[in-house]
Amino acid sequence: MASVQEIWRYPVKSMAGEKLDATEVGERGVAGDRAWAVRDEVRGRISGAKKFAGLMKLAADYPAPPPTEGSSPATIHFEDGSKGQTGDESIHQRLSDALDHAVTLWPLVPVGDGSHYKRGAPDGGDIEKELRTVFAREPDEPLPDISVFPPELMQNECPPGTYFDAFPLLVLTTASLASMQAKNQEARFDVRRFRPNLLIDDPDATEAFPETAWEGRRVRIGSATLRMEILCPRCVMVTRGFQELPKDPKIMRSLVRENGGNLGLYARVEEAGHIHRNDPLEWLD
Repeated sequence: MASVQEIWRYPVKSMAGEKLDATEVGERGVAGDRAWAVRDEVRGRISGAKKFAGLMKLAADYPAPPPTEGSSPATIHFEDGSKGQTGDESIHQRLSDALDHAVTLWPLVPVGDGSHYKRGAPDGGDIEKELRTVFAREPDEPLPDISVFPPELMQNECPPGTYFDAFPLLVLTTASLASMQAKNQEARFDVRRFRPNLLIDDPDATEAFPETAWEGRRVRIGSATLRMEILCPRCVMVTRGFQELPKDPKIMRSLVRENGGNLGLYARVEEAGHIHRNDPLEWLD
C-alpha cells in the first residue's frame, strides 16, 4: 500500500526547507510552508530561485511550530554558517548581499493587497525566450502548456494570498525518482531538487510515473483529504547546484525526453487534518 515516506516544508520560498515527522495541513497546505518570499526591488515583483539561483543555497526553518495561517518568525541559514531571523532589521541587506541583487523579505500579505502579488516588469521583450529560460527548455523542446495553470497566474506571480507557484501542495513518488535515475545514471535525481511536500512510496506501483494516473482523484491521508490537480511541469530550479548537488542541465533534458518535462503532481486540500510519516493513502474514487 502507498504511504507517506517524507514530509517537507519550505518556510521561505525557494530556500532549502525542513523534513518533518508530522504536519497539520489546511487550505494553504502544510502549516508554515512558503510563508515568506523575497521581492525583487529592481523589477518590482515577488521572485524565487527561477531568477535568483542563490536562494537555493540558503535554508530556513522554524524555531517553533507555525500555525496554518500567516507568517511565523523563521530562521534563515546563510552559506557561511551564520544565521538571521526573518524579523531582523538587517535581513533585507543580508539577503541582497547574498544574492548580489536588491531584494526585501516579505511575510504573506492580505489577498486584497493585489499589487503585492502582481507580475512585475519582464526581463526583456521576447516572452518566448523568457519562458524558455524559466523552464530551462532548449529551442527544439516544447514549452509547457501554461493554460492549465490557475487563471490568476496570468496576472500574478503567485496565487494572491500565497507564495506558491500554482497550488498549495506538491506530491512526488519514489517510483518517479527511481525511474528517472534509472534512465540517466549520470545525473542525481535527489528529492531535494524537486521540493515536494509529500514524498510517497508505493511498493506496488508498476508504472514508471504513477502520479500521471492520479490527476483529478481524491485521496485521504491521515485525517486530511486532498484533491490531486495537475502534473507539475518542471523549471530551471531542478538544474541548480546547491549544497553538494552540482548544477546539471542534463536533469531537464532527461525530464523532457522521458516524461514531457513533468515530475510530480500538484494538489489541493479539500479537508484539513493531520498527516504523519507512514500514513497510508486511501483513494476515495
